[in-house]
Amino acid sequence: MPVPDPALLARKAEIVRALQRIVPGEGVVSEPAGLVPFESDGLSAYRQTPLAVVLPETTAQVSQVLAWCQANGVKVVPRGAGTSLSGGALPLADGVVLGLSKFNRVLEVDYANRCAVVQPGVTNLGITAAVEAAGFYYAPDPSSQIACTIGGNVAENSGGVHCLKYGLTTNNLLGCELVLMSGEIVRLGGKAMDADGYDLLGLVTGSEGLLGVVTEVTVRILPKPQTAQALLLGFPTVEAAGATVGDIIAAGVIPAGLEMMDNPAIRAAEAFVGAGYPVDAAALLIVELDGPEAECAELTGHVRALASARGADFVRVSQNEAERLAFWAGRKAAFPAVGRIAPDYFCMDGTIPRGKLPQVLTRITELSAHYGLGVANVFHAGDGNLHPLILYDADRPGELERAEAFGADILKLCVAVGGVLTGEHGVGVEKRDLMSEMFDATDLACQQRVKCAFDPGLLLNPGKVFPTLHRCAELGRMHVHRGKLAFPELPRF
Repeated sequence: MPVPDPALLARKAEIVRALQRIVPGEGVVSEPAGLVPFESDGLSAYRQTPLAVVLPETTAQVSQVLAWCQANGVKVVPRGAGTSLSGGALPLADGVVLGLSKFNRVLEVDYANRCAVVQPGVTNLGITAAVEAAGFYYAPDPSSQIACTIGGNVAENSGGVHCLKYGLTTNNLLGCELVLMSGEIVRLGGKAMDADGYDLLGLVTGSEGLLGVVTEVTVRILPKPQTAQALLLGFPTVEAAGATVGDIIAAGVIPAGLEMMDNPAIRAAEAFVGAGYPVDAAALLIVELDGPEAECAELTGHVRALASARGADFVRVSQNEAERLAFWAGRKAAFPAVGRIAPDYFCMDGTIPRGKLPQVLTRITELSAHYGLGVANVFHAGDGNLHPLILYDADRPGELERAEAFGADILKLCVAVGGVLTGEHGVGVEKRDLMSEMFDATDLACQQRVKCAFDPGLLLNPGKVFPTLHRCAELGRMHVHRGKLAFPELPRF
């Protein structure tokens, strides 16, 4: 992380007093004990105590906080529920954490336009809870949906088990209110299906708090499907399960969800939840099909035949809604379940072409043996988004470093086979130093120019995403060779 600025550290009392004038009462946390809960996000291997935490309640307060911080050169780290798994909300010792937890209201539900307007502190599952009585739901469903907030989902472009058919956050986002570092409040998109001009909403989605602070979100809500049915498919080999994933998609079947777990993950989840998983299977697929009842029945038979052709030796189809939810309960609880079999774990997040699943899973097993660390694989197989959980014990000397190296090799492998570094968890600090594996210097400079357009002082969430952060003036320099600019005939303004 950036080296703390001693001058800012010395100004802590002044900064706290200024923030208290903007957000009075208990809206500013500055005592050491109160700062402890904010020193880490879901990537708990990395910790840093912030200078202070401010918890505004209104957009006007957010605007004033950011404007004051920009005028006084104070860094700001936006934070939602802190469930980020890439260190995206890791604080700075000389920076202020801007928490949005008090922005927790559903502002409007518009069934005629099939959308809801919510504050960023509303949980992902809270949106569905607000509309399910009318037969609607919010499709993206990360495993942390009971805790993660919609603002964080926008920041990381979160997905979930149903993203294969219904898309990531970006596919279900219609508009947002954004406060820039200058304090300016802007609106992007709205209730309409599309907006004119540049796709700034798409740019902000997944920007990891580097461009602005989201204070209101308009999301698409969908009517619940007539029927939903899930299948559990157990396989004697991981390769057979991976090949079946490709077979299903190649056959033109697009399930609502298509998830895969290997044996360590199966055993951990079954012991934790008791969902009826086949604990002797090398790999398990959970396939959900939804839509009209006749369509589900037809597709279920098709999927069963494809799985049988690949040697599936366990097939179970949900017979009612309770059983379908039980199938998913094991998958949703897989991360905490794995926490029972190892003191610590790293949750990786690379994405690969589906056809490379068998090859990549085999290589992950080889890397596990090489580093002497266990791994449990739980991932969104339908769209190739891997979540290997690397098991280690931080109290054992060297294991954290080995886990980091193991994780880096997995992500490098993802890029090497034609994939990308992240599917939904973001870059944060976890993948920051691997960005050059995927992007060259020109790519990174272009991305940083976008950052400069929104935040010229580089005060929003510094130290994240970019392995080397240049000053905006450096990115705008022109090269002069022997007293001449390149292309001197072109007019310059």
